[in-house]
Amino acid sequence: MSFDYDVIIIGSGPAGFSCAMQSTKFDKKVLIVEADDNHLGGSWLNKGTVPSKALREAADLIQDFHSQFGDEKGRKPYERFKMDDLLSYKKVALESKNKKVKTDLIKNEVETARGWGKIVDENTVEVKTSLNQTVTYTTKNILIAVGSSPEPPKSFEINHKNVLDYNSILNITHIPRRLVIVGSGVISFEYATIFSSLGTTITILNDTDEFLPFLDHEIKEDVSKVLKKKGILVHSMATIKEVKRNPLRTCMEVMFKTEKEDRLQVLETDQVLYVGGKSPNTENLFDQSLDIKLDSEGYINTDDNYRTDVKNIYAAGDVTGNPTSASTSFVQGRLAACSMFDIPSKAPTGDIPYGIYSIPEISGIGLTEQQAEEEGIEATVGRAYYKNLTYADINHKTDGLLKLVFRTDNLKLLGVHIFGDQATDLIHLGQSIMAQDGTIKYFIEHVLNYPTYSEAYRIAAFNGVNRVYKAGVKYKNILEK
Repeated sequence: MSFDYDVIIIGSGPAGFSCAMQSTKFDKKVLIVEADDNHLGGSWLNKGTVPSKALREAADLIQDFHSQFGDEKGRKPYERFKMDDLLSYKKVALESKNKKVKTDLIKNEVETARGWGKIVDENTVEVKTSLNQTVTYTTKNILIAVGSSPEPPKSFEINHKNVLDYNSILNITHIPRRLVIVGSGVISFEYATIFSSLGTTITILNDTDEFLPFLDHEIKEDVSKVLKKKGILVHSMATIKEVKRNPLRTCMEVMFKTEKEDRLQVLETDQVLYVGGKSPNTENLFDQSLDIKLDSEGYINTDDNYRTDVKNIYAAGDVTGNPTSASTSFVQGRLAACSMFDIPSKAPTGDIPYGIYSIPEISGIGLTEQQAEEEGIEATVGRAYYKNLTYADINHKTDGLLKLVFRTDNLKLLGVHIFGDQATDLIHLGQSIMAQDGTIKYFIEHVLNYPTYSEAYRIAAFNGVNRVYKAGVKYKNILEK
């Protein structure tokens, strides 16, 4: 039986884009279905990863200027810079990336169809255009890469004007002097530090008992110190009772209670940012006759090859649930393409690093000190504080810590945890050593450029070796391991 395409991909985000690029390298005919009439790249390029990171870079540059040269005539960043300045910075980045994605698709002869895709059967996709016309395509394989969307809050409504979600926050018209962030996750922390760097007074209402609980305990302690330094206030176990506008005081009011203080508290703020969970974009995506299994939250179940219960229908990216990040979605899309066309390919082995694009950044991979202890591993740690790095002094970015976790008996590297400037880049050196089952001796025995942040690995390695030495092992025996 002949088909119009070898694979139809619904969604042009990182998973869909990656699958399309890989499929063309196998000389396959590819169609991407994209609901957005104006842009490709999905939330990754237009509402999430890229625009938020562009905003972060602009804020970081402004903070750098003010940290080195001080406030001009006592003016805070939000008084000197306009939101238009930041949006212009973001716009240039988005236009450049959109152009590159479009060029890549054209160069690799990937066809696109604009409209809402629906899987009618295992080989047929209908696309409903903005003109209410329906076009039908046939295909040998289908990849679902439709991503996810923000879930609305339960106790108040988002109006995208003074009550925002993490899409509309990217299009505000001015830098707020006060911002209340409702949420407990990574995105809450990222936006808190971004706007704090612009001079905004930040309060986080966290609905859990612990903020960023997965962090190594020492990294968490350093993060808490920086939050305090920035004046960012966190209320844990907070329950929102009401969010409303006070016309007399021309501000928003957020009423809440905490488990610690069971009394109604009121915060006055210019704007409220709600950062809740996500839900998969699977509504009306496929005919109910198809045996595509979903989990209890509506995410699509797949096997290790990203195949659903329908043998030629695959799913990758946020629509499959955790981990939800552009980096993992890129890999999943490529592996799905390899699977559907029977091309041998190995999935990533070992631990996957996480990255938090706050100011400063946070990144980690492997075991924390506590996890190593819980697993019964005799481990030692080595630390390097940013305040002791020449490069950090030069850049006036001395907040932070790089921490190595390694086996005491053979120095094998088990985990790397970083809080500080360029942490999300810096993590990959440790990841490379861990992937080779390497030891911290690598950082001692090899030359690392100076001055750089990478020097922190060498300092942390020596610090760790000294700890083993002080525990009673002769230095010569340590280095001979």
